[in-house]
Amino acid sequence: MTAAFDLVALPDDLRSWQRAALSTYLSRSPRDFTAVATPGAGKTRFALVLAAHLIATREIAAVTVVTPTDHLKRQWADAAHGAGIRLDPGFRNAAGATGREFNGTVVTYAQVAAAPLLHRARTEARRTLVILDEVHHAGDALTWGDGVREAFMPATRRLALTGTPFRSDDNPIPFVTYARDDTGAMRSVADSSYGYGEALRDAVVRPVIFLAYSGEMRWRTSAGAELAVRLGEPSTADVTAHAWRTALDPAGEWIGAVLRAANERLTVKRREMPDAGGLVIASDQATARAYAVLLKRITGEPATVVLSDDPQASRRIGEFHRSTDRWMVAVRMVSEGVDVPRLAVGVFATSVSTPLYFAQAVGRFVRARRRGETASVFLPSIPILLQHAAELEAVRDHVLGRPLTGEDGLDDAALADAARARDEAGIDDGPGFEALEASASFDRVLYDGAEFGGYADGTSDDEQDYLGLPGLLDADQVSQLLRDRQARQIARGRRAQAAAGTPEPDVPVYEQVAAMRRRLGSLVAAYAARTGRPHAAVHAELRRTCGGPPTAQATLDQLEARIASLARLGG
Repeated sequence: MTAAFDLVALPDDLRSWQRAALSTYLSRSPRDFTAVATPGAGKTRFALVLAAHLIATREIAAVTVVTPTDHLKRQWADAAHGAGIRLDPGFRNAAGATGREFNGTVVTYAQVAAAPLLHRARTEARRTLVILDEVHHAGDALTWGDGVREAFMPATRRLALTGTPFRSDDNPIPFVTYARDDTGAMRSVADSSYGYGEALRDAVVRPVIFLAYSGEMRWRTSAGAELAVRLGEPSTADVTAHAWRTALDPAGEWIGAVLRAANERLTVKRREMPDAGGLVIASDQATARAYAVLLKRITGEPATVVLSDDPQASRRIGEFHRSTDRWMVAVRMVSEGVDVPRLAVGVFATSVSTPLYFAQAVGRFVRARRRGETASVFLPSIPILLQHAAELEAVRDHVLGRPLTGEDGLDDAALADAARARDEAGIDDGPGFEALEASASFDRVLYDGAEFGGYADGTSDDEQDYLGLPGLLDADQVSQLLRDRQARQIARGRRAQAAAGTPEPDVPVYEQVAAMRRRLGSLVAAYAARTGRPHAAVHAELRRTCGGPPTAQATLDQLEARIASLARLGG
């Protein structure tokens, strides 16, 4: 049994959730423990304080940290040094051992999968604490999961850490406990959880404001047909995917306009955060380089480009971290675990749409250094991305055997699969595809599950109201300012109509229905995030209460009735 743990002797600067998690761990003395905490909350610090205690009480004699990437190995070793633990980030499987001066090693999941028996022997040789950083990666491939199980089954203690404890597949995560929920699916169970909503209330992380941009997209298909659609309007998965690709085309106007808007927002942020930096997350290496060229034209300064297969990638990230440069462009490399706290403005310019990747990407911007810092993330008005933004505060679990449903009126699963397949295969949809035109217009702002703003010109006063928000605000001030900006926008529109003597615009029914669907979807997402209920369950309850078909077939009256019903539920 673990010796009594003197919480009073803990470092003074530990956060409340870290103290609570340490108390829970030491009261149970478990072999396996899963800690879920939002990016930026301090999972590494929690793990190292616990490791130092277990070493001091001689319950363990060695530490093995497993990370998703090589870049994070040195980051963990540096943090461990500060906690008095000596970890070797340069360990190689070929060496088989590390120097006696080290308390342990930092390795990657790929290293473990390549030689599980070697790591098992090292685990058996000494009483070992294994820290599985971002443990959901252990389910990325069958060999990775099997390797982790084989190597660390004999470990004295295992600590699983993650900021995003969910996956988009049914691959079980090693050493994570699952329990059957009321739907019959197996749901992951955390021993300690600290979500973004809690961290936001504690001022541990920054409030994130999402600025969504729409626009008219036009392209030529491989069959020679020309299609045009407004980005974000309900459509088939293929049409949405092609419109999305057209928007992200470096040669089009959409991405240029969004980068200019993001850079303007960064300029405002730097008035109060002089070292504030921006990050563009791109789909592939070619577009990343092209975006860097655009940023050079916009800012007059070179952007740092980080590519996953560049051996200098870690060095480039480190140099950007220590500099005051404005922009970095990356392909996946900065999606998880990399700590660059000065990042305050982001552009989500990638076709990857899974909730896991989106949460990891947004996690790069939430790390707070002082009270009042906010973050702004620009993204295309794609339904599945807007849904992820609305659900930012939701606490998620990994669910095996989740039933699929189309209650939200959009085939988001098919869209995610299509986008993911396109990203994995490269962005080429065939020799005949050609992006022809991509205009950009400010669409809306999403914050705390609510929407603000509306369609406006890319250079309008409406957009400027949101781009010019002060850089230092707490969460409540953000909400108040957004409400004020929206009220001013509505009043300005009414004054303009009155001055022109024009009647209310005759909006086509299909546009009214599309707007009502978006409104309902946003409200359902916000309600689901607050209550922890699945989207499908909320939609189903609204259908039972109000009657009518699924959202995709509902009339305007039926949609309005569901919105009113949701308001009565507290949505």
